[in-house]
Amino acid sequence: MNLEDLTQENRDHILSMLKDDEQYYGEYGKQFLSNSDISKLLKNPREFKKDTEPNIHLLVGRAFHTAVLEPEKMGQFNVIDSSSRYTNKYKSESGGEMTLLTSDMDNINMMKDAIDANDLVQGILRGPNVEYEVPGFGEVMGELWKGKADALNHDDRLIIDVKTTSDISKFHVSAKRYNYDSQAYIYNQLFGYDMVFVVIDKKTHQLGFYDCSENFYLGGKDKVIEAVTAYRLYFKDQDEFDWSNFLITETL
Repeated sequence: MNLEDLTQENRDHILSMLKDDEQYYGEYGKQFLSNSDISKLLKNPREFKKDTEPNIHLLVGRAFHTAVLEPEKMGQFNVIDSSSRYTNKYKSESGGEMTLLTSDMDNINMMKDAIDANDLVQGILRGPNVEYEVPGFGEVMGELWKGKADALNHDDRLIIDVKTTSDISKFHVSAKRYNYDSQAYIYNQLFGYDMVFVVIDKKTHQLGFYDCSENFYLGGKDKVIEAVTAYRLYFKDQDEFDWSNFLITETL
């Protein structure tokens, strides 16, 4: 795909496809690199583009994002009134699918209430000029990338990403561990706005607001450069890499 040759109609079609989660996360979306690829390209490139096994943390996170950003879509989530996922009731009603419990929804609703009650967060997250779940694509470091912003505040020119954490006092550490720095850099390149993170502690429901320093962006840029190098080495520039020759090298 050559971006320079794309008409506005072509671009609109791509964005329309990426708006659909099934397309974004499915085969269509796999023609683009994304921040979710960073960890695999840097740590275990053999797992690149392989589907992630479903788990309850991903499901709860998706439901929480939907509750905050698109509450009208919460009907897509089934909820089972069971004390755990090991009861006969859960096994019978879930049909073998990962399903939310009532306790999960209770916590999701309490976290949403905390976000709804905070004036600063509401000031940037709501308004007539704020869009939700906005897809973007473009060229970064010579490769095609995609991203989907939780919210774009066009008045304040902000990309807003909503995160949950198990310990908000350590978010400054986990932000780098989970590659939020590369996400900030990629999204800044795709959408042209500064990125901020609205973070809530899953246990205490404390809220945090984090903007990004120049060093945070630069650290993310370094990861993107390293990931692109790995992508070209193992995937783009050859038909099939001989993984028997893959070797991790490091000076201790």
